[in-house]
Amino acid sequence: MTVNLRPYRSEDEAAAIDVWHRTWQQAYPQIDFAARLDWWHERWRRELVPKASIVVAEQENTLIGFVTIDGEGYLDQLVVAPEQWGSDAARLLVDEAKRLAPQGITLLVNKDNARAIRFYERNGFVHAGDGVNPTSGRPVLKMAWWP
Repeated sequence: MTVNLRPYRSEDEAAAIDVWHRTWQQAYPQIDFAARLDWWHERWRRELVPKASIVVAEQENTLIGFVTIDGEGYLDQLVVAPEQWGSDAARLLVDEAKRLAPQGITLLVNKDNARAIRFYERNGFVHAGDGVNPTSGRPVLKMAWWP
């Protein structure tokens, strides 16, 4: 099935947050992401929507993922529904982020998220440092892509 990309619209909010919740819960089942939904709604509305370009991936008119990239080339979120893992959706979204940030991209990925790290490496990202996520306190790997 074809994956289509398009700009985020305000009516996508519920579907985008649902995909975020399901994806992160699948990736980290030991964390209660339902308890973080109010925080995420607030962050989505106050930080990401006003400050980032958001592109959604759809399949048969169903939102299956999204990417957020700000004007500085910081990729905050690349989210693809668990049932779409292994499909072209994530690659298409990261390619779109590269198009939107041709000067280069940086991101933080949890160090224990080997699947995501491998994905970024396959898509041209390199390790660019270590850190700690200021929200979760988890160790993160800074990754970067340059054209």
